[in-house]
Amino acid sequence: MSGTPELRQRMMNHLQEAQGLQLAYVGLVNGLFQALAAEPSSGEALAGRTATDPAYVARWCDAAYAFGMLDENQGQFTLSSVGQAFLPDASFSLMPLAVNAMLNSHMADRAAALMRSGERPGEEVLAENKTLLPWFGPMLEGSFAPLFDQQILNGVPVFSEMDRKGGLVVDLGCGNGWYLRQLARKMANIKGVGLDGFAENIHQAADLAKKEKLDSRLRFLKGDIHDFTLDEPADIIAMNRALHHVWDKKESVFAALRDHLAPGGAVVIWEPNWPANRAELRHPAKRGLALQNLIEHIQGNHLLRPDEISAGFESVGMIPQVYLFAEGREAVIVGRKKQTP
Repeated sequence: MSGTPELRQRMMNHLQEAQGLQLAYVGLVNGLFQALAAEPSSGEALAGRTATDPAYVARWCDAAYAFGMLDENQGQFTLSSVGQAFLPDASFSLMPLAVNAMLNSHMADRAAALMRSGERPGEEVLAENKTLLPWFGPMLEGSFAPLFDQQILNGVPVFSEMDRKGGLVVDLGCGNGWYLRQLARKMANIKGVGLDGFAENIHQAADLAKKEKLDSRLRFLKGDIHDFTLDEPADIIAMNRALHHVWDKKESVFAALRDHLAPGGAVVIWEPNWPANRAELRHPAKRGLALQNLIEHIQGNHLLRPDEISAGFESVGMIPQVYLFAEGREAVIVGRKKQTP
């Protein structure tokens, strides 16, 4: 069988969209969008302001103009409305899409190379591309902080309880600390500890907390989910899109989560909702899960179903409750530790 002209054109359109995201990524990493947001510039002036090579910047400006990200008037470039949408602090920023496109490209290349050998290098593949790792935390924040703020905070009762009484929140695999920062902004009585295995993420988290004047209540430490200690029992332990990274040791992980909780405390797990029925993956909103599951395999992981996570809580005597968000694409599973008799 062969394709059709219509199918080829559709795929060409997808390719152009991917090229646009790749181009935007180059501009983000080198601060070009951010510099142009401050003031219009010629290509040469833009290179000087961003400490980049003028020849590269000249060609980037031509490409960004071609893709409608820049406008030009008498040699001065400005951001178009499309270009403004790629700024990291823009409402509904397109930045996460540009970073995710490059991450997927990197991981697809790794999967292609590893498929014959079956090798699964693990978490270090995230750090192989030196420009990607600094943007990994901001990508997650841009992708998921709005959903957390608009749906999950009000839809999961444990957060309103924490708001009333305060206490210690621990975020395992905290990335750039966005989750704890968002909680601390809304809940004046909580304190938080974030742990992550990448020093780059910890540095970003600490810097952002200091910038937002939250550093008196939030601490960020380089640490291992498999071996961590707390100065006091936690009221909430959160793992955001991190449990599937340690699922191969789930028995010890669930036991450790329970043991680090105060009586009546809760573990809050947020994971992509891997469907029980393969046919659901054909839905446009869920196709990305299938690619993500391939990418996770490179790191030794696989995506999880909520019932698997609930069973993990039950295995250590905790009481699970499942909440679904984003039309069922995202699952939050809360495991409660029983009160001491």
